[in-house]
Amino acid sequence: MSTATVPVVIIGAGPTGLTVATLLGQYGVECLVLDRWESIYPQPRAVHLDDEIYRILARIGLREEFAAISRPLEGLRLVDRNMRMLGEFRRGTAEGKHGYPEANMYDQPELEALLRANLTHHPTVTIRGNADVTDVTQDGAGPVRVEVTDRVTGVEETVTAEYVLGCDGANSLVRGVIGASMRDLNFEQRWLVVDVATDANLGQWEGAHQVCDPGRAATYMRIGPTRYRWEFRLAAGETAEDYRDIARLHPLLAPWTGNLPVDRLEIGRVAEYTFRAQVADRWRDRRVFLLGDAAHLTPPFIGQGLCAGIRDAANLSWKLAGVLAGELPATVLDTYQAERKPHVTALIRLAKLVGAAMTEGGELGNLLRRVLAPRMHLLPGVRDHILNSETPTLHRSGLVQRPPRRRSLAGRLCPNAPLGDGRRFDDAAAGRFALVTTDEPDTTQRAEVEQRGGVVVTAGDGSALHQWLRNGHARAAVVRPDGTVLRAGRDLSRLCSAVPPFTAPSARLQHATAR
Repeated sequence: MSTATVPVVIIGAGPTGLTVATLLGQYGVECLVLDRWESIYPQPRAVHLDDEIYRILARIGLREEFAAISRPLEGLRLVDRNMRMLGEFRRGTAEGKHGYPEANMYDQPELEALLRANLTHHPTVTIRGNADVTDVTQDGAGPVRVEVTDRVTGVEETVTAEYVLGCDGANSLVRGVIGASMRDLNFEQRWLVVDVATDANLGQWEGAHQVCDPGRAATYMRIGPTRYRWEFRLAAGETAEDYRDIARLHPLLAPWTGNLPVDRLEIGRVAEYTFRAQVADRWRDRRVFLLGDAAHLTPPFIGQGLCAGIRDAANLSWKLAGVLAGELPATVLDTYQAERKPHVTALIRLAKLVGAAMTEGGELGNLLRRVLAPRMHLLPGVRDHILNSETPTLHRSGLVQRPPRRRSLAGRLCPNAPLGDGRRFDDAAAGRFALVTTDEPDTTQRAEVEQRGGVVVTAGDGSALHQWLRNGHARAAVVRPDGTVLRAGRDLSRLCSAVPPFTAPSARLQHATAR
C-alpha cells in the first residue's frame, strides 16, 4: 500500500467536484479529484442552470464553450390536463444583469465534458478515475486520511490531505463518515424522466411547459436542437418498467409530438427518479466538507439542483485557497455552512411551494388554477417573482457584514455589469476582492486596497454599478471573489480598510507553478 500527500482531495467528479477543482486550480492550489467511474456518466440528468451559474462558468473560462452547447429558455407556460393554456410567463432570451440569459438548457454530459477538458489548463489539478474511496478518517486537527482502491487493479492506497471535499452525491460516503444525516423537509414524489432525440420539428413553444394536473402532472422542455426532456409524475403502483415499451410511452408524449411517427423518436432514457427535499444537518467535520447533493437535495421545479452545488463550490473555493495560503484565518471556513445552508434551504422550500402550486390540490386545485393562472401575470410582482432568477441574500456571517435592522447590499451579488472600457465587472475583479465605489479614492486609499491584493472599480455616473449602489443606499461596497458583497456603506476610508488581504489568482498561480 502506497501513501501520497496533497493539499486538497475532492471526492466525486460531477459538476460540483469539477467546478471546485477548477476554481482551486485558478488559485494554484494542488488538488486530487477521485471518482469511482473511469469517465463521464453518459446519461443526462440536470438540464437547467441560471445566469448566476453561467457567470461562474464564465469565470472558469467556459463562457463561449457553454454558449455553444446551451440554449436560452423563453419562460414558463402553464397548461391543464387537456393542454389548454392557463397562463404564460415569457422572459425572452436577452442577457440579464449578470451578462447572460437568465435560464439556460443544456445536456449534463456535454457540460461535464467541458469541465473536464478545461481542467487540463490547470497543472495543479489531477483527476483520477476508477478510484473507489472506501474510507475517510481524521485524528484531531491533523491531516485527513483517504483510503482508495483502484477498481481495475485492486491496488489500495492511502492519500493524506489537509482538506477533503465530499462531492460524492446523494448516496455520499463522506456524509456518513462525518456523522451527518439528511433532514427531511417533507417532500417525496416519484417521477418518470424521459429523454428523446429527434430531428423533427415538434413545433412547440420554446419555453418550459408545466401540466398542472394532480392526476398526471408533467413537464416538457426542449434541451437542444434535437434533444427533448419530459417528466411525468408516477401514480401509485406505476414504475419506469411500465413505460419501457414505446407503445405504453407514446401516449404520454403524444400531446407534444402529435402525428409524428414513433420511428422518428429515439428514446435515450426512460428512468424513475424520486424527487426529495433534504438538507444535511452538518456540512463539515473539522477538515472535511460536504458540497452538492452530498449536502442537499432539491426538487426540480425551479431548476436549482445543480445550481446549488455550483454555488457551494464558488462559496468555499476562494476561502479555502486563502486559508491554505495563510492569508485568511481558518475561522473563515466556518462561514461556509453558515452562508450556504440557509440559502439552499430557502430555495428548496421555494421549489416545494412551486411544485405544490402546480400539481397538488386535486380537483379544487385544478379549479383554482383555471381561475387564477390566466390572471397571474396581472398581479403586482407575481410575474417578476416567477421569472426573476435572483436567489436569496446570504445571511449575516463573518464575511457578510450587514448592519442590524437596516437594509444593505451585503450578502447580495454584485451585478456583472458592463464597465466603461468594454469589460464586465468579473473581468476587472478577476477572482480578487474588489472595492466598487462612486467616489474616486485618493492615492493612499487606492494603495491600501491594492497592497491587500484587491482592485478598485469606479462606478461612473449613469453606469449600471452606480445605479446599483444608489439603489442600495451606498456609495461603495467591498465585493468578495465570489461576487457577494461583504460590506457596503458611505464611508470610503472604512471600506478600504475592510478589504481583506488576498492574493490575485494570477500571482498565486505563478508562485504555485514555479515551485
